[in-house]
Amino acid sequence: MRCACIDIGSNTTRLLVAESREGGLQEVLAQRAFTRLGASGREPIPEQKVAEVAELVASQVRMAHECGVESIRVVATAAIRQAPNREAFCEAVEAAAGLPVCVLSGDDEARLAFAGATRTLHHGPLGEIGVVDVGGGSSELVVGTMADGVSWSASFRVGSAFLADGYLRSDPPSVDELDRVRAHVAGVFEGLDAPQPDVAYAVGGSATSLRRVVGAELNRTTLAHGLRVLGAAPAEEIARRYELHPERVRVLPAGMLLLDEAARVLGCPLRIASGGLREGVVLEDLAAVGS
Repeated sequence: MRCACIDIGSNTTRLLVAESREGGLQEVLAQRAFTRLGASGREPIPEQKVAEVAELVASQVRMAHECGVESIRVVATAAIRQAPNREAFCEAVEAAAGLPVCVLSGDDEARLAFAGATRTLHHGPLGEIGVVDVGGGSSELVVGTMADGVSWSASFRVGSAFLADGYLRSDPPSVDELDRVRAHVAGVFEGLDAPQPDVAYAVGGSATSLRRVVGAELNRTTLAHGLRVLGAAPAEEIARRYELHPERVRVLPAGMLLLDEAARVLGCPLRIASGGLREGVVLEDLAAVGS
């Protein structure tokens, strides 16, 4: 069976088509577009941007149907959840694509990110697992086990795009700008009494992009190295060097600082997971179709 998820986020709109294979997931098609909806939640999404995303989602729905999917779910995260015109946005996407948009809550994001990260591990840990999902407009910290699922989660209205839009004006970002982001992030997580898992994984666009820059493990040393790399040249040059989108490079320093503080809060370094929210949605839908 094949199912698809279209995830409308603050930075990107992504399509994943996957099928069940030997108890896991096999990717059939993945497609991404940087749509940059913004992440402040204070201003309505511009009409031109609404039309652009609606047409893109319609195109991704057609691509999914061409793959022979059993079901397609369109989900939206913080950028839509916090937008004053979210209802109009969802209506426009549904009119263009022929499918309703499910606006996820922070708890939904946490649950699905945890499922996507843990169910795609080749060898699942037996103890407590942490998952950090840094998006453009929100971040989720989750702890649970493979056997019982999520036992603790927290969602924060701060993400890489929110911080980059608010603080990062220079290209490359200045030390002072990065210090301001670091202070904001520390304030967001201040006083958080999070469980201390045995192992933790990072999901989301910032984490997957960082694999190309610093490798598969995010700790104080690798993240500090990554910040030095991103601070040494303009975004266009970094994008060419690591085959990343310039828009991703622009928000990546803020995402790195969020991941760094999340690792400190959970008390362990982060490994970059192969699955995340979209995989969680597809796994949930495959289970529903199969039942």
